[in-house]
Amino acid sequence: EAEPARVGLDGAEPFTPKVVGAGNPASARHGDVESGLRAASHRLEATYETPAQYHNAMEPHAIVAAWDGDTLSIDTPSQGMALTQARIAGLFGIPPAGITIRSPFLGGGFGSKGLLNGPQVLGILAARLVGRPVKLVLRREQMYGPVGHRAPTRQTIRMGTDAGGAFTAIANQARTATSTFDDFIEPAADVAHALYATPALLTGHDAVRLDTGTPMFMRAPGEAPGSIALESAVDEMAEACGMDPLAFRLKNYAEVEPSSGRPFSSKALRECYAQGAERFGWSRRPQAPRRMRDEAGLLVGWGMGTAIFPALMFAGHARAVLKADGTGVVETGAHDMGQGAWTALAQIAADGLGLPLHRIDFRSGHSALPDAGLAGGSAHTATAGVAIDRAGADAIAKVADLATADPRSPLFGASNAGVVARDGRLHRRDDEARSEGYADILARAGLGEIEGRGTGAADPAAHAAFAMHAHGAVFAEVKVDPEFGQVRCTRLVGAFAAGRVVNPRMVRSQYHGGMVWGVSFALHEQAVTDGRTGRVMNADLAEYHLPVNADIPSLEAILVDEHDPHVNPLGIKGVGEIAITGTAGAVANAVWHATGVRCRRFPIGLEQLLGA
Repeated sequence: EAEPARVGLDGAEPFTPKVVGAGNPASARHGDVESGLRAASHRLEATYETPAQYHNAMEPHAIVAAWDGDTLSIDTPSQGMALTQARIAGLFGIPPAGITIRSPFLGGGFGSKGLLNGPQVLGILAARLVGRPVKLVLRREQMYGPVGHRAPTRQTIRMGTDAGGAFTAIANQARTATSTFDDFIEPAADVAHALYATPALLTGHDAVRLDTGTPMFMRAPGEAPGSIALESAVDEMAEACGMDPLAFRLKNYAEVEPSSGRPFSSKALRECYAQGAERFGWSRRPQAPRRMRDEAGLLVGWGMGTAIFPALMFAGHARAVLKADGTGVVETGAHDMGQGAWTALAQIAADGLGLPLHRIDFRSGHSALPDAGLAGGSAHTATAGVAIDRAGADAIAKVADLATADPRSPLFGASNAGVVARDGRLHRRDDEARSEGYADILARAGLGEIEGRGTGAADPAAHAAFAMHAHGAVFAEVKVDPEFGQVRCTRLVGAFAAGRVVNPRMVRSQYHGGMVWGVSFALHEQAVTDGRTGRVMNADLAEYHLPVNADIPSLEAILVDEHDPHVNPLGIKGVGEIAITGTAGAVANAVWHATGVRCRRFPIGLEQLLGA
């Protein structure tokens, strides 16, 4: 006899996990929250709910597997080839060196292709069983099952401020869900750790086990559901204090990380607020809701949200070669999911070797190349980029040693003054007129090429000393039909500060994608589960609603200058996920400003607005 399906956040007995996300503590406390709430002049307690969401990359999970004895060759979209290689080796009892993975490009991943999934293992098993290459591709509806998703959350937020609007306490207790057979706990409450100044902060998580596939990392894991709840609550608190939402956020601007007291490695959030507000026209916003209409009679609302995402970095490696013909080869097993990794990393490679971009042969997307680390956590450009830069510096240093030690070179004896690499030549720092090309240096030394190696990894001392985050501010306009409750997001302006920008076009594209995702989070996206069977009922792109071009008529991303000497040697922070975090809350707050209705269940639907 079939047992009833366990579905929904009330569908099973809750438990307290040991860790959340990638290993963070399930709860954290700073100061005395209860005392802060008792002393507050203004208090808020509200509960916000976000639904289960699915990655829905255009390219489904797929694999082509072929065995040759005990060696295995695989073509599969992967955000982490080295992790996948190690996992397959462990499952099948073969050495990692006997596994070749080709994954030059992905048709989207968003976290769902970071780890090996069950269907890929089935493809490998089938190829072993039949003794022939096997191709396995998931159908769209199968993407709503064993390959990960974002779990639903229910977040109860309590806040207090003094009479002047300064926080006295912030608390968020989040409930989420995982599967009956494995754990991944969405760290939704943790976004509060780094955003607003408060003397008392408390976050906690519990979870229920449901009859579902195991959740996993999905673009801005924790930060996305956590920020829409927190930014909605911050707006409610600003209203309670009679303050403009931007003025309230500036009043509670965190000069140090609230949860740890560490200074920020860099923080240009004030500049993001200022540039975004000016471009959007925020100063013309009436404070009270339901005060603006367009020429067609639609209600108009303006809202804002703060964006934040940690500046992460994993371990990665690269190889750089200068050749006798004056060209360069740079190799790293990086992953391009459409974010432009091959372009940005090739630019870093060209800079590192002091060569024009067209003279670089950039090779990537293959497990035989040096491990570039995981393409996730908005950390790939920093991780692989630092490794590439150091590999280039290593190769240049070896060429410089050859030249400065050779009496026949115009650079002889320049070791004290040093040299600089530019346009395929080494120049003396103290005399730019004295230079020599790489090809001439290698030819005289009788070498066909010279190789450098580099590694990129986070600096533990720097991370212990500084809180490292990218920041931003998003401003949204919505229009709401007062009779039918239909909501359209008509304008978005986001301003973001994320350290050094390698390629502005690629960075702006990532911000645009994140902002679109934020609109989807606030207004469109949810998986609907059948309470009888536990199956997702809208497992296709017709009924699982995602924004299309018509839903995003105006989109602007401002790149705010920021120099960070501490985050990593290149000063790079991630840009792939941050724009979701400010946008979703900005849209939700704009809906309130248009209608006067506070929606605390997402996505916002017309059923919440009818009769407003």
